[in-house]
Amino acid sequence: MSRATRTHTIRRHLVEGGLVDLGHGEAAQMAGGPDRHQADGFSLRQGFDAAGTLVVIVGAYGPNWRQTLAEVAGRLESPDVKCTVLADVPELADHEVMTRWATSAELQARRTAEVQRQAPLVAQRRREESREAAEAQRLELEAAGQSGLF
Repeated sequence: MSRATRTHTIRRHLVEGGLVDLGHGEAAQMAGGPDRHQADGFSLRQGFDAAGTLVVIVGAYGPNWRQTLAEVAGRLESPDVKCTVLADVPELADHEVMTRWATSAELQARRTAEVQRQAPLVAQRRREESREAAEAQRLELEAAGQSGLF
């Protein structure tokens, strides 16, 4: 069971990430029509998940609400925020996601996936560093007058 998630905490994380809080009330959020708003941004409201835990429902609004929704998910699931974003909850509209604090198992799975994604880049960088070190050593030996040993 996840711990309770509060709107003011999620709002702070999103605003610090460069997103605009439109401050729509719950009635305006429930009215729907995310693309009828002039400005791109988000609004929050409290809700409960299936287990009864307090969660935050984030709605994206404006002409580019899909992009805003992707930015919301990216910001909230970043390593420094540590939230889980659920978009496939039946009670939510297309422009809304449910967010809650991530469990330790979810965070560990994210770290493992990130390490696996970056493994080819890390291996390539290590190969480049070893080639650079070998070249530097060869140049050093040549500069010392030992080029005949090669």
